[in-house]
Amino acid sequence: MREIVLDTETTGLDPAAGHRIVEIACLELLNGVATGGQFQRYVNPERDMPEEAFKVHGLSADFLARHPVFAEIAGEFLEFIDSAPLVIHNAEFDLRFINAELALLERPALDPGRAIDTLPLARRRFPGAQVNLDALCRRFGIDNSARSLHGALLDCELLAEVYLELNGGRQPDLGLAQNRVTSVVSSSGERPRRPARVHEASPEELEAHKALVEKLRDPIWRT
Repeated sequence: MREIVLDTETTGLDPAAGHRIVEIACLELLNGVATGGQFQRYVNPERDMPEEAFKVHGLSADFLARHPVFAEIAGEFLEFIDSAPLVIHNAEFDLRFINAELALLERPALDPGRAIDTLPLARRRFPGAQVNLDALCRRFGIDNSARSLHGALLDCELLAEVYLELNGGRQPDLGLAQNRVTSVVSSSGERPRRPARVHEASPEELEAHKALVEKLRDPIWRT
């Protein structure tokens, strides 16, 4: 199954207050494994950068002014995610911003029902514990040392590993099972015939059975 891990960085916490997306990133998973397919764009928010937001992601207004506005990357973004489920940590936040940007372009909103929100998944798994991305990386032994600042693509890569762990982790036997299956299929695609198994008792087994019968008292087949 194809899934898309998604993350955004923004100028603030609320699009209704005029805050905008400044980075959006997606990572493609196939059956839970990253394929290498990815989409990442910095976005010109067409506004200033509050100091609080700059401290989170380090993206300045001057840097972002050299990048396309959301309208210029919206088509690429929607084409990349297609109809796949979206794996997001705190999905309500990211979808609210994405749908606000799409609304400005008079494009249909993304359906919240397609989101797989890892935040409630983590809360159910670890009730009462911290479940932000850094805490989950520490819990699962995932190296997040490169995360001195938030970045949408890096956060997608970390979230993909967290999502795998939340779903039970990698199962090494799956690869072995696949090898076992393919090893019994010939190059023509037909299953090869195995030699017939021998079901006859060996002479030693016959002698052992005879000795056992001799010890039985009045077996019914002798009456």
